[in-house]
Amino acid sequence: MRQTALTIVLSLLCAVIHAADVVWFDGSHPITYSIPTDVEPVVKVALDMWKSDMLQVTGMMPMASSKGAIKVLQSKGSADGFRITVKGRQIIIEGHNGRGMAYGLLELSRLAGVSPWIWWGDVVPEKKKRLTIDNNFTTEQQPSVAYRGIFLNDEDWSLRVWSSTNYEPAPSGTIGVQTYKKIFQLLLRLRANTIWPAMHEGTTAFFKIAGAKEMADSCGIFIGSSHCEPMLRNNVGEWNVRERGNYNYLTNREAVQQYWIERLQEVKNSRNNLFTIGMRGIHDGSMEGYRTEQEKFEGLQQVINDQQELLRKYIGDPSKQMQVFVPYKEVLQLYEKGLQVPDYVTLMWCDDNYGYMTRLSDTNEQLRKGGGGVYYHLSYWGRPHDYLWLTTTQPGLIYNEMRQAYDHQVHKLWIANVHDPKVAGYDLELFLDMAWNIDCVQGATLTKHYKAWLTRQFGMAVGEKLFPAMHEFYRLCGIRRPEFMGWTQVELDKNKYNRGLSPVSDIPLTPQEATARLADFEHITAIVRECRDEVRPELKDAFFAAIEYPVCAAAAMNRKILCDSAESHLAYEEIQSLTLQYNQLRGGKWRGLMDAAPRKLPVFEDVHGHLTGESYNTIKTQQACDYQSASEGTHIIEMLGHSMKAIALPKGGTATYQFNIEHDGSYIIQTALIPTQPNDNGDLRYRVSVDGKESVVYSLKEPFRSERWKTNVLAGQAVRELKQQLSQGPHTLKIQALDDHIVLDQIIYRVEK
Repeated sequence: MRQTALTIVLSLLCAVIHAADVVWFDGSHPITYSIPTDVEPVVKVALDMWKSDMLQVTGMMPMASSKGAIKVLQSKGSADGFRITVKGRQIIIEGHNGRGMAYGLLELSRLAGVSPWIWWGDVVPEKKKRLTIDNNFTTEQQPSVAYRGIFLNDEDWSLRVWSSTNYEPAPSGTIGVQTYKKIFQLLLRLRANTIWPAMHEGTTAFFKIAGAKEMADSCGIFIGSSHCEPMLRNNVGEWNVRERGNYNYLTNREAVQQYWIERLQEVKNSRNNLFTIGMRGIHDGSMEGYRTEQEKFEGLQQVINDQQELLRKYIGDPSKQMQVFVPYKEVLQLYEKGLQVPDYVTLMWCDDNYGYMTRLSDTNEQLRKGGGGVYYHLSYWGRPHDYLWLTTTQPGLIYNEMRQAYDHQVHKLWIANVHDPKVAGYDLELFLDMAWNIDCVQGATLTKHYKAWLTRQFGMAVGEKLFPAMHEFYRLCGIRRPEFMGWTQVELDKNKYNRGLSPVSDIPLTPQEATARLADFEHITAIVRECRDEVRPELKDAFFAAIEYPVCAAAAMNRKILCDSAESHLAYEEIQSLTLQYNQLRGGKWRGLMDAAPRKLPVFEDVHGHLTGESYNTIKTQQACDYQSASEGTHIIEMLGHSMKAIALPKGGTATYQFNIEHDGSYIIQTALIPTQPNDNGDLRYRVSVDGKESVVYSLKEPFRSERWKTNVLAGQAVRELKQQLSQGPHTLKIQALDDHIVLDQIIYRVEK
């Protein structure tokens, strides 16, 4: 009797709660909305996107009404921010500008179950018979970073091919205006607002594509340009040496200035401009005509000064224009030599191309009116090795580096380098989520964030089952990216190596290590294929592109390299088959997007390696997070390192570990750390001691492109060794951070041979 009464009470309570919900789709009538007639074009773009979303979710196209269930309006507030509230039986979306109104509308799509990857990821939303919202619902959002977006770079083997041969056929090399429209729409869904357009040799320059800039303006997207493309010019595609002479500011200044003036006159009536200043060679080389460092310093200073005057003359007060200066490669040395960059210009810092920030704003730079920016690679072409096939940067690395950047007051501009937004997937969304709301994720909640992404994309049951396999996938790729499995390098001596590429040969793994790695991949591919059978039928293609292809192709790459000839060849054929399947998804929608061998590097060939690893007597591998004690301020970073749970130590902080030795003898204690950079111009030192004995100090600081730096970034670890005579029994290991940016991953104990 008591149980029946309780059931009745609960039913009544649920009915009351249900009655309190505001119904914005009842299953019988289209959703209604009202919107001001005089809005920015981006609002109309977002409205069309939202209406299309609702058609897919409800089966009915929303209708305009003076008293719509959804009311969109503009109110005052921070740029790009929005507020959603419920008043009476109406949902109110208040945007603080056009983009804010757009983001608010697309937030409502998210609330209806629409993924931002509805088009690019083919994530078909689930049909709904009813849409409700709590009558107390409210959300107020605003960006943590002012300008947030992507740089389309190294597009040669994916986006450019797909666009010009498939999505909107055009002369070879053209990424068309409709392709850019789809990219801009994705950026709006990801609450981004900025793009550096594609610029590689062979790609049609953005401003040569009819209607491209107008399309960007209509979508509220700011157009900028990379570190080597000043004043919105694409030198590779737009500077003609035969017509204009050498791109040399020392000997051909008037022609170079006229070249810049042409673009300034072209964009003077557009508000959405980001002007990169400074100068490099035509395609990221050193400035032409200047020989010594002092000459380059003086020449670059003259360029910057002249550019301010050009902006003043053709655009307006330069202090009111969004300007960016990127101290990259030798330009950083010129900047640190005393280059005078106006205070209102944003200083944009870069990673080392492999995800580790090399420099951030110091105390004085953090006070600059122009603030700071960051240029971050999620894909890369160059030495020691490209990674242009799959996107496998560990989420923990993105979090750690971007959180540090933000904490150094880098709040003005975040740009992620991607060769293709579709393939960038979760990593790109995490990057832009943090740019939108820096507190959306913490080091200790990354797994929660990723699991939420998986369940949003593929449903709760599949997401929960899939998560452990994808977590393991990121661990294995953190140990060695698929593109790095040949232990090969690029841009070597062309007299010694064909095309400057070393061949696949010796693989420094033992048979036991190779077998274990292959078994781990086999395990996760089995889970992925089980999940494939359980995903909703309309999500099969989305699942294949985002999950099955990268996991199964990476597993096949490992088999191709690590197995003998017969099995290696089968793995090679599997990669070709998987790639063909990818390019046939959605009836050929993505034909040309996926290439199984970007740049035709040796690692992608039908070859295998020879295992040459030296066998060690490892007695224990201890994860850094399994400490006995640690200083206040020590924090865990999930999904980072070989352990997938690295720990960041504050400067001066210590972590203590207990370990046991069974026999007296000589041992090697390896400390493995994340190969971060001393981005404050300092050092990267830590101290190791055993049982309170005399400590040893190590530094992880490495010259850019040194051999040890190459080894570190390819392996995702920097390892130092300590030899010790140890007696049988328990021992204590203490590690102390002497500088900032010390992130511990693992401790490996081995018997010395």
